[in-house]
Amino acid sequence: MTTTAPRRSLISRPIEGLGALVLGVFEFIGALYWLLHELLGWTWRSVVKHEVRFGRAAFVSQMVRVGVRSISIVVLVSGSIGLILALQTAPSLEQFGQVDKVANLVGVAVFRELGPLIAAIVLTGFAGASIAAEIGTMVVGEEIEALESMGLNPVRFLVVPRVIASAISLVLLAVIADLSAVFAGGAIGILQLGIPYEVYKDNTIQQLTSSDFLTGLFKAGVFGTILGLIACRNGLAVSGGAAGVGKATTDTVVQTVVTVIFADLFFTALFFNLGLG
Repeated sequence: MTTTAPRRSLISRPIEGLGALVLGVFEFIGALYWLLHELLGWTWRSVVKHEVRFGRAAFVSQMVRVGVRSISIVVLVSGSIGLILALQTAPSLEQFGQVDKVANLVGVAVFRELGPLIAAIVLTGFAGASIAAEIGTMVVGEEIEALESMGLNPVRFLVVPRVIASAISLVLLAVIADLSAVFAGGAIGILQLGIPYEVYKDNTIQQLTSSDFLTGLFKAGVFGTILGLIACRNGLAVSGGAAGVGKATTDTVVQTVVTVIFADLFFTALFFNLGLG
């Protein structure tokens, strides 16, 4: 009896941990699905019903907070990535006498993948954690209960403007990230690698297609929606006072980055099989 109990615990603990992880993932997906359903419902009502207002002032405020204030850091990070790509790919291409193809590699990598992904990760740390902390503080301060007591739906007034602003802002920031990385890669290619300006420009234009640009923007919109949903979900689920707010912000960053990476993998595989990437 004394020997079998430790053996059972050694077997049961990993199984229990795995089961808890699976249940947590399903709970996470279910919460995001419910929040997305409510978001789409209130957005549709604001379009077809005049008595349901969209909340343009809150939307504009979130656009400024989430999007405009993130421009400088997105330009800095994406520009650095463009420089790194150009410098890292040049030695390998130089062995084959194809240094000018740096423009092709930088353009494809940035427009298809890195531009939207960099913008999403930057926005997660810059705005996602802030949204979760703000809503979480409102939960702790019982402001959410005050809204509900007045007959106001928290999803309509808090979640809808933040998620839509995150999605639109990330699409626009992805465009800025794309251009920043391409121009930075072009600068290093022309000034240090000796690639003529016309050659670099022509290679970039000839390599890129509309599908490269549009698939990147589609990913950015999905990433922005994921970011907003996770941040709002974690903020609304806060419990335990200030410690709960801190946990919500940390969980938001980790969950958003992991979910965005998996979403990027899924859509990259999908577009590849569809012949779009």
